[in-house]
Amino acid sequence: MFADRVDAGRQLAQELLTRGVPRDAVVLGIPRGGVVVAAEVARILDLPLDVVAAAKIGAPSNPEYAIGAVAADGEVFANPTSGYSLEEARYDSGPALAKVRHTLAEFRSGRPPLALSGRTAIVVDDGLATGLTALAAVEYVRRCGAEKVVLAAPVAPPGSASALEPHVDELIVLETPAGFSAVGQFYSRFGQTEDYEVSALLDEAAARTLEQ
Repeated sequence: MFADRVDAGRQLAQELLTRGVPRDAVVLGIPRGGVVVAAEVARILDLPLDVVAAAKIGAPSNPEYAIGAVAADGEVFANPTSGYSLEEARYDSGPALAKVRHTLAEFRSGRPPLALSGRTAIVVDDGLATGLTALAAVEYVRRCGAEKVVLAAPVAPPGSASALEPHVDELIVLETPAGFSAVGQFYSRFGQTEDYEVSALLDEAAARTLEQ
């Protein structure tokens, strides 16, 4: 159980410290809640922070049901259990892709994305449920040239963790409980993270990096 996202970030940072982190690594948070966790990781490890966004593609008849996920460059990943094909997921990906690009523009506030080529990228979320958006995010980071991709999250169901592991160089999940129904059940406080909070954390991290 984690007290809140900041506590989860501290625990993830300690685990990363025990494993060793290159000095040129970069931390990437998945909005919105994942950025809160990532900001604490970046602060403790004294690393730059950026955002990496992906969004679920909702079914035409039920937008809440994910038939896939899309990354910022438009690459689509289908949900293999949804009954929808990759072609169908691509066809319905337009609104989700627009959302991703709007999110990145809003949160970066005009700043260019951090360079990833040849670096270790630590992708952080506040928890992994299906893992679809995390998969889209880590594959996008790899296409951006990251030399090593680490996916770190406080909690995930065992099945999602196993499915994601082949797609990253290192997977760090602190808890993989069998009785998983939602990420929030493993936090004492799991309120919605607002856009202004994400922007403030990214602005603060950017200012800290400039001071170094």
